[in-house]
Amino acid sequence: MLESFLDKGQELRKRNEPFAIAVVVRREAPSSGKTGDKAIINKFGEIIGWVGGGCVRAILIKEAEDAMKTGIARLVRIGKSLTQSQQEGVMEYKMTCQSEGLVEVFVEPVLPPPHLVVMGKTAIAKALVKLAKTTGFRVTAVAPDIKPDTFDKVDELITQYNLKQVNTTEASCIVVATQGDQDETALQEAVGKANCYLGFVSSRKKGNKLMDYLKDAGVDPVRVAAIKSPAGIDINAKSPEEVAISILAEIIQVKSQAPAASAFTQFDTTRAEAGKPKFYINPVCGVPVDVNSPKHVIDYKGEKVYFCCDGCKVKFEQDPDKYMQKA
Repeated sequence: MLESFLDKGQELRKRNEPFAIAVVVRREAPSSGKTGDKAIINKFGEIIGWVGGGCVRAILIKEAEDAMKTGIARLVRIGKSLTQSQQEGVMEYKMTCQSEGLVEVFVEPVLPPPHLVVMGKTAIAKALVKLAKTTGFRVTAVAPDIKPDTFDKVDELITQYNLKQVNTTEASCIVVATQGDQDETALQEAVGKANCYLGFVSSRKKGNKLMDYLKDAGVDPVRVAAIKSPAGIDINAKSPEEVAISILAEIIQVKSQAPAASAFTQFDTTRAEAGKPKFYINPVCGVPVDVNSPKHVIDYKGEKVYFCCDGCKVKFEQDPDKYMQKA
């Protein structure tokens, strides 16, 4: 079991896919999850391992997704006799159904490293690749005729200015450091890819000319305006290494200012897009219910209401207006 758990984690890491690790850290009988039980929850909401069934399962899938979105770990407490404390970093679900016991599960997100695409084989490009790898980036190097030893420990090599095979997302960063080697081609490729940062290494004068070129070529002016040109924070950099430092500093600054939820945008396929569980918050107990497999569904005034157990359905039917107003 442990070997399978570790193998799955390694497999997801190699694929640069996010996941969350859930570990039962405390329980009170008769909850089904036992202390030490653990599972991996992937971006599709699939659970590999065991940390409990029923409502516990749905709650942990939702909390794992939230953890992956924000990059923030949390302790999830689920129980009937729960005294809510509203502690920071603690998510509490007080069960109102027949379920007894209590379970506490620590959910920790494991996110892939940030992705940087460096276009060009100039001294600045090489220095940037080396520095980015040192600071934990996954780096794709793009330039004609490059070889494995052109860059220091690069993760992916593309031997032409064509990004069709490069998977980028709204969390990726791209730096065009071609410096006269097919600048126009490289910029047009880069501006067409999803990113949170696109920088062009050049003088201000040359950068302005290339921005005009992109607009004349029909590129959306909004996308052109988002290009950082010249790339990097102005620190009066001279050497290629100093320029690389200024660019990486600007990238870190941009990423740190992005909304917390943007962490999840680096995943090319979300759980919802894959047709996996969509959650509805049970108006009686506040527990998320997988709409694909609820215990009960009631049509109330044209709206479908989903329930996780018999008890919640019965309570709702006794006073539906009360619970819908609460919801």
